[in-house]
Amino acid sequence: MGTVVLPEIVYADDTLLVVNKPAGLLTVPGRGPEKQDCLINRLLVPYPNARIVHRLDQATSGLVVIPLGYEAQKHLARQFEQRSVHKCYTAVVGGVMADEAGEVDLPLICDWPNRPRQKVDYNDGKAALTRYRVLQRSADATWVALEPVTGRSHQLRVHMQALGHPILGDNLYATPAYLAASDRLLLHATTIEFTHPQTGSPVHCESPPVF
Repeated sequence: MGTVVLPEIVYADDTLLVVNKPAGLLTVPGRGPEKQDCLINRLLVPYPNARIVHRLDQATSGLVVIPLGYEAQKHLARQFEQRSVHKCYTAVVGGVMADEAGEVDLPLICDWPNRPRQKVDYNDGKAALTRYRVLQRSADATWVALEPVTGRSHQLRVHMQALGHPILGDNLYATPAYLAASDRLLLHATTIEFTHPQTGSPVHCESPPVF
């Protein structure tokens, strides 16, 4: 198998890890032998009790919480279900956004014939809410902080597209020009805050984007 390349570990103790997943790496295995290299399989080599409690899209980089053992996984899963985990992402979107901040409240559902694409569906979609705040603007792009209040699949990507500002490098939702503007999806999980499963203390981790 060769040498396993571990992700950057931002936080570690006996109960959990917070790691920085690189863009292009799956969080969990996919179907087929070519999709077995992933974040959790790399971490299982030195951390055999590592478990998954949430995921990032393969194209998205940034912070992932990894519980070490069942009890930590159960505790953290409850926090995600109760939406008490606070996450913030940084993205670069196409075009110049007019508003300084706002919300996107659009229900989402899988676009089944075109999966894994998701789409807005007012009849059958699940509630999805994203808060955004402009960080800076250039002549043809905008840096934004994105806070997903809900955690739907591709939520940030679809919501930015719905605003008319798809994330640069998005091979599912960007226009050809905005796709060509970057060789990767410019979306990064920058901060995560949660309660430590064992101590009850708040944990805050940050990972600035490299774009």
